[in-house]
Amino acid sequence: MAKIIKQCMHMHSNGEIESVDIKIEKGKIIEIAAEIGSNQDDDLIDGKNKWIAPGFIDVHVHLREPGGEQKETIVTGTRAAAAGGFTTICAMPNTNPVPDHVEALSSLLKVIHDQAVVNVLPYASITKGLKGKELVDFSSLAAAGAFAFTDDGVGIQSAGDMMLAMQRANQINRPIVAHCEDNRLINNGSVHQGEVSQRLGLNGIPSVCESTQIARDVLLAEATGSHYHVCHVSTKESVRVIRDAKRAGISVTAEVSPHHLLLNETDIQTPDSNYKMNPPLRGVADQAALWEGLKDGTIDFIATDHAPHTKEEKSNTIDLAPFGIVGLETAFALLHTHFVKTEKCTLTELIEWLTIKPAQVFNLAKGRIELGADADLVLLDLEKKWTIDANQFESKGRNTPFNQWNVIGKPVMTIVNGQIVYQEGESSCIDN
Repeated sequence: MAKIIKQCMHMHSNGEIESVDIKIEKGKIIEIAAEIGSNQDDDLIDGKNKWIAPGFIDVHVHLREPGGEQKETIVTGTRAAAAGGFTTICAMPNTNPVPDHVEALSSLLKVIHDQAVVNVLPYASITKGLKGKELVDFSSLAAAGAFAFTDDGVGIQSAGDMMLAMQRANQINRPIVAHCEDNRLINNGSVHQGEVSQRLGLNGIPSVCESTQIARDVLLAEATGSHYHVCHVSTKESVRVIRDAKRAGISVTAEVSPHHLLLNETDIQTPDSNYKMNPPLRGVADQAALWEGLKDGTIDFIATDHAPHTKEEKSNTIDLAPFGIVGLETAFALLHTHFVKTEKCTLTELIEWLTIKPAQVFNLAKGRIELGADADLVLLDLEKKWTIDANQFESKGRNTPFNQWNVIGKPVMTIVNGQIVYQEGESSCIDN
């Protein structure tokens, strides 16, 4: 039995818009036309007044399982992804156990196969136990299914270790994905070192904590010829370093989170832990530099850094609570409302930052609508007005600074490999 999405609006990369029918069979797109005839057994999906896009891709997600199931599980995290229009997500390795050896990675992949409702690509760590001391066996982990390598959550402190990691990852054609943070410069901080840290009497994290490590690493990437990807860029200095590295022909790519585009340190009026993330919300000039960097291609795409925590953990004051906020279910609506609707970017640009660009950077066979492509799709209602309600999230995490924000635009159906995994107003898992 085939599925046919009828009369949905499709925007081409050149901005041309047309109404199309899309026919799906055996998990693939098999026909795209102005009108497609149907058989009695075909499943017809009404796409009228809805926009079709490739399923979103998020290369930076914390699913917490194994070991942190009180915060999130593969089931709840992938349901949150589906509700946000994401059909492929990449799971960070800060779990217990860490996927730093084949047995742990294989066990994780089995749970993903059995329980995930969207595509999940797991990272392996760069160092054993994320401790920054002993490198993992890159070749065996890549052969077992590691998407890429990262110690996200902590920076690699030794230049020698990072250079060796790049060399080994490059030998097996895998990228090194880096959380950039010099531990000697963190200053036990909880917010950006600036006006707000002074006003609230909090230790601040300086911008050079991030940018100096990126500067080191891009030179190591040049020396090794490896693909080096920078997580959640947050400072104007980091943008400048990455821009200069790209101009020099170094293989560096970068991502930015929605919250660093939407907020800055002045939005922290009280010591509210829902505004605590790492890297922290930076200054107004940093926020402007991030947007400029995204628009000019210095920053390649957007990734959420979805980081759920329990209510009890986040009920602590900002200096004691863990870093991180959730983002899968709010990303598209917030970005569409505050950038597309305000004409700071086009819908085409936003969709590219959420689909085509991450697919290109990481060489994924995703992020496109064409004959023979995987039927990973999202239907969008671009005019739907709604209010973000953290208590209605599919994610276990409720930690967001965007609760009760009014937004416009919403994913209303998500399809993965031809199966409907989310439909607004119904259970996340529909077709199995």
